[in-house]
Amino acid sequence: MTTVLLVIHLLIALALVGVVLLQRSEGGGLGIGGGGGGGGMGGFMTGRGTANLLTRTTAILAASFMATSLLLTILAGGGQQRATSIIDQLPSSMPTLPQSSGTAPQPEGTAGTMTDETPPARPSVPVQ
Repeated sequence: MTTVLLVIHLLIALALVGVVLLQRSEGGGLGIGGGGGGGGMGGFMTGRGTANLLTRTTAILAASFMATSLLLTILAGGGQQRATSIIDQLPSSMPTLPQSSGTAPQPEGTAGTMTDETPPARPSVPVQ
């Protein structure tokens, strides 16, 4: 079902691009069906008739494109309950860190170094 809908969606997208390129722009562009009897369509449709047809076709294709987009989005969800946050995906029993006594542990072999109680030494810079 999803594959069929995706193929239809892609065909609608290609048709929409084609219809938009066929429309007459302010500067002429790639538009068809201009002017008089000898122009583009051989006088089959007037400029106004072509513009109305292309405008309607564009609107229908755009609505179809939006509808297939929504259907593909709904089908991609599959009715599953998805997590809304990465925190929801964490296991409920996470390991905790050991409680400390308020001071950071000292690495081994640092006896005699400065602790929180020892004031820092002042630099010996002469004052002038």
